Amino acid sequence: MQPLISVIVPVYNGERYLKNCIESIEAQSYEPLEIIVINDGSTDRTAEVCEKLVQSYGNLSFITTEDLGVSASRNHGIALAKGELLTFVDADDRIHPQMLQRLYGAMEQTGSDIAGCRFTIWNTEREWEIVANSVPVGDQTYKLYEKQEYLRDQILCGNSRCWSKLYRKALLQQMHTEEWFREGMTIGEDMLFLMDLLPKTETIVEIDFHGYGYYQNPQGAMNRTFRPEYMDQIRCWEIAREQVRRLLPECESKATSILLISIMLTAGKLAGLPGAERKQYEIYTKECHEKLLKERQNEQAMELLSKGYRIKVRFFALAPKLYLWCYHWK
Repeated sequence: MQPLISVIVPVYNGERYLKNCIESIEAQSYEPLEIIVINDGSTDRTAEVCEKLVQSYGNLSFITTEDLGVSASRNHGIALAKGELLTFVDADDRIHPQMLQRLYGAMEQTGSDIAGCRFTIWNTEREWEIVANSVPVGDQTYKLYEKQEYLRDQILCGNSRCWSKLYRKALLQQMHTEEWFREGMTIGEDMLFLMDLLPKTETIVEIDFHGYGYYQNPQGAMNRTFRPEYMDQIRCWEIAREQVRRLLPECESKATSILLISIMLTAGKLAGLPGAERKQYEIYTKECHEKLLKERQNEQAMELLSKGYRIKVRFFALAPKLYLWCYHWK
């Protein structure tokens, strides 16, 4: 018999999406499953949707917490999980019917601690139907990584998501609960979760299968205007760079180049604000500028940037207010 997989679904004001998300999990070819929904202080009808789902599916449970954020929600789910294996699905996303079976198969075949797959971005129901009904042909290919290799070739190259992966719960049990998802962070918390897991892992396998459906939610965190929490995009890479220094010091400049990009992305969010709001957040513009002046001293990190980003970094370094004003110039 296959081991139980715990599927953890954090949700905040997800009444429009949650039912379809759960149905995609219940449609998995893998069994047995338990689904744990963490309703993170929703103010819409999410709790009602959860009640109806519990009545429909015997393997689903949910709890409602205060609005503590996605990291706290995932940590609640981990603590409640009964499965030997666990995975995370965001409430506005969906998964291919074969995703968990394929991840489990790759994990068992290789003896890996973590198994990951690729993802597809979708916007409409028609796009999702095409993904969900696709049946891959031929043998499934995979690549096996040791921890340093995975850091260099995956996390530092953009695969820093916690979803679309299957984890052995025993791996997390080697850590203190406060070492799981960092509560209070709203951006980059999943990347830091992976970084903190790496020292405990032996091998990680990635399969060439588009199993996770990422919904391009216009209300998602990355699509909102600037808020102070957006500074987490910078802080998370400052923290991650320390882990890179310990695990793979030769990649420190690569981590610094990503930190520089994070600073510029945050500056871009500030630039998109109307003049009065931008003035209100001047302290964050100053913080971005000071951090950039420091980090750009790493010449190797600057060389790793694209030509476009090198120009942006130099422009913002020389004239931060003019750089932000140019976003509104017509």
